[in-house]
Amino acid sequence: MALPPDYLERVYAGVLGKIIGVYLGRPFEGWTYEAISQHLGEINYYVHDKLDRPLIVTDDDISGTFTFIRALEDYHFNRDVTAAQIGQTWLNYLIEEQTVLWWGGMGNSTEHTAYLRLKQGYQPPHSGSVELNGRVVAEQIGAQIFIDGWALVAPGDPEFAADLAGRAGSVSHGGEAVYGAQCLAAMEAQAFVESDINKLIDTGASVIPNDSIIYAMINDIREWHAKESDWRKGRELLAERYGYHIYGGNCHMVPNHGLMIFSLLYGDDDFQRTLMIVNTSGWDTDCNSGNIGCLMGIKDGLAGLSSGPDYRGPVADRMYIPTADGGNAITDAVTQTLRLVNMGRALQGLAPTAPKDGARYHFDLPGAVQGFMNEDSIAARDVVAISNIEAPELSSNGDRLLALEYAGLAPGRVGRVETATFVPSAEVNALFEGPGYSLMASPALSPGQTIRVRVLADGGNASAVDVALYVQHYNREDGLDLLEGAGARLTAGDAAELEWQVPDLEGYPIAKVGLQISGTGSASGTVYLDWLTWDGAPNVRLKRPHKRDFARWDRKLGGLMWKRAWVNGLDAARGKMVFMDFYPETYRLIQNEGRGLMMHGCRDWTDYQVSAKITPHMCKAGGLGARVQGMKRGYALLCDEESTRLVSTLEGEDTVLAEASGGWTLGNEHQLALKVEGNALSGYLDGALVVKAEDPEARFTGGGIALISEEGRIGCEDVEIRPI
Repeated sequence: MALPPDYLERVYAGVLGKIIGVYLGRPFEGWTYEAISQHLGEINYYVHDKLDRPLIVTDDDISGTFTFIRALEDYHFNRDVTAAQIGQTWLNYLIEEQTVLWWGGMGNSTEHTAYLRLKQGYQPPHSGSVELNGRVVAEQIGAQIFIDGWALVAPGDPEFAADLAGRAGSVSHGGEAVYGAQCLAAMEAQAFVESDINKLIDTGASVIPNDSIIYAMINDIREWHAKESDWRKGRELLAERYGYHIYGGNCHMVPNHGLMIFSLLYGDDDFQRTLMIVNTSGWDTDCNSGNIGCLMGIKDGLAGLSSGPDYRGPVADRMYIPTADGGNAITDAVTQTLRLVNMGRALQGLAPTAPKDGARYHFDLPGAVQGFMNEDSIAARDVVAISNIEAPELSSNGDRLLALEYAGLAPGRVGRVETATFVPSAEVNALFEGPGYSLMASPALSPGQTIRVRVLADGGNASAVDVALYVQHYNREDGLDLLEGAGARLTAGDAAELEWQVPDLEGYPIAKVGLQISGTGSASGTVYLDWLTWDGAPNVRLKRPHKRDFARWDRKLGGLMWKRAWVNGLDAARGKMVFMDFYPETYRLIQNEGRGLMMHGCRDWTDYQVSAKITPHMCKAGGLGARVQGMKRGYALLCDEESTRLVSTLEGEDTVLAEASGGWTLGNEHQLALKVEGNALSGYLDGALVVKAEDPEARFTGGGIALISEEGRIGCEDVEIRPI
């Protein structure tokens, strides 16, 4: 089917609905209906503050939804992408016992069980089947909570969406769980072209067997709704016939799918009321609320999200996706929307869309702020009011901009608006050490890259205003230091494009990028932020940025954010051993079985050279990775005691591109370097070029770096990444 003319905006509304729903339901996930009613009452708005929880959290519903759909990208947007390929996507982006899933163990967590089955060599759909894992395990809710993306790339095509959902769901689930996923995906795909709730439910029911439990339950709920107008009494009927006391396990599909259908029918076609019912009703609140939020967002668009209270303002588009692709972890709803839209376009044979020439922050969707907020400091707090406005006459090549309305500028008072490029400092403890899903990430912006921005001064400003780029980076104590960059003075009506190459920061990661506004007197006015982006290869030395004080009794040897900027796919990372800072070397790589990677960087890094001083102590092999795209994809320079080789790794299988006799010596320090330029790869050992090759298939055009250890321990000192 042809893509809807408002496809981009409707996908954006679906993505926002998903994350809003998750953030609404996450703080009390798993609570009973009775506990919610007694302690929180009806959930009409965010309640995280009542429970001392952060609003923007890491959550499997968000991470899985926006990760497993990447199988389409990685397998060339093939409409026939297979369940087995989606399973490989699990193995590539997940880091065992650390990212995305609830790692509850074999037979307890359905998704963990499926991951272990995939590792054991079971192929989907068998990996998630009832026959292999038993009905209770196979029919838990996970097949549904990750499924929205498959509908968002198949607008108006419910049969295709259901087919994709069946393939994706079967990686980890079977039976009624897959039927529930297919039903939801069909409803969401049809919601692009149909707004009537009952007709959408008809569509969902049409793609699943009419002898399934899900099908029978949908009919029962519709019958109850026709007879009983009180949603609380209707919920009692649902709980009695389809509740957890009948459908066991930790979080069964049937009761929770029932709550979604139930809430849609009783929600009076209103976003706030529908999410209130599904959240107040209990059980798996964040999952159910996220799925329903996505469907309602698709169906009613951005206007539907705005019909009640301001759900979007506190969220500010922010989301976290911790995976083995660390540069994608700190992200926003607009960025992920564009990724999904371009998947949908590719499936239709259409070229990708790139607002404002592909700028990272383009703000070219209604209400989009892409994480930009006021800096939370005494000097800058509440100086600027941020809003997204439609003004094509002001934008260089788009329709919308951020209006930054400032007031009260004076000595000691500035306006600063910024967005996160790495883990925000205020949330470090909650995201790394708190309960729930931890965050693994690499900075999206690195020293050596060039930031560019276009800004304008409103024509009605009474006085000139100074603007400047800046970054905030971590320091020795894991606090933040501000570094100001390129700037300009703007008089009324002026526009400027600023450009600034971020300098070396001694190994400390960049946490935020922003625009500073300053002036004299009590200046007020408006500056417009048209777009902000950066590009180029990093030019950085990743090292221990400060000396350690071993005399301190408390063993606090300084901040650790410089080390947390690496994504650890090593066995020892599960026990936090990699983050211990009392080892003599900068990085200690410990891998018990197979190949482990310690990764850093972003998918948009293309041509560069990575080098490091490495000491193999006891290991089968090891080395450096470049253009790494997860645990199972990328290039590597590998050494052992017998040889040195360049390999291309896909789905965890190595293709040797070049090999030379002679390798490293255990116990000795060696200098390794790997250069990638176009299709050409060059490997250096102790300053000498020893292997050189071209990848005729050009499998990997971009990606980050990795330190690699196979079955043993390797020590590593400074790592350098340089442009070519």
